[in-house]
Amino acid sequence: MTLARVDDRGDRLVVVNMNSARRGALSPDLYAAIAEAMERAAEPRIRAVILSSEGGFFCAGGDLNVLIERRKLSEPERRSKVDLLHDLIRAIRACPVPVIAAVEGGAAGAGASLALACDLLVAAEGAKFTAAYVKAGLVPDAGLTSALARMLPRQLTMEMCLLARPVSAGRMAELGVVNVLAAPGDAEAQAHVLADALAQGPRGAQGVIRRLVAEAYEASEAQQLDAERDAMARAAGGDEAAEGIAAFLDKRKPRF
Repeated sequence: MTLARVDDRGDRLVVVNMNSARRGALSPDLYAAIAEAMERAAEPRIRAVILSSEGGFFCAGGDLNVLIERRKLSEPERRSKVDLLHDLIRAIRACPVPVIAAVEGGAAGAGASLALACDLLVAAEGAKFTAAYVKAGLVPDAGLTSALARMLPRQLTMEMCLLARPVSAGRMAELGVVNVLAAPGDAEAQAHVLADALAQGPRGAQGVIRRLVAEAYEASEAQQLDAERDAMARAAGGDEAAEGIAAFLDKRKPRF
């Protein structure tokens, strides 16, 4: 039985986590589906990728039954297993088009990492974001501490990680982490609304923007000014800018 799939919707790809029996826990099938979608996103027709799920829960993170078996491995072997997960986060970050998370029920552990690695985040009311590693004597991985530190106050990040206290989608929306707070069961539909809007925009410029924003967290102001200068110089001479500027001057919608 497959535990994940990639649905091709023409101008977007939808990765569906089908492991509902285990609340969407990570699986080799999910790894493969995400990797496939990130690779296929290079096709010019693809304008967005959506990460979604079946069964009412986005992703519960690592399967503890799998993790307990890793005690039998050497530390270098365990490190390589974690790197496989980290490669997924890197792939999402490097995707040439925006990636949207559609969170129902909750996102826990590495599931929260997957959601927060996306460019846009839709979450259903009542969904919770949890970093409960400490309850199992474990520590966060998949870039979770990095993502939380960038998005949340330090004390709230410590509360989530040290005390394993969940944060509601509503509070995440108030803090600006969740873009759209959807009705329960409607998260994927609202993610498609965002994908529809992205599909009307300039694909090339969107890709450059997401790269600039990602790099801005690490770059100095001087480095970012140079990066923006170079990107703007290239964009101003491109076909997308020609169409966009002409449409603005002609008072019509651009045809990207």
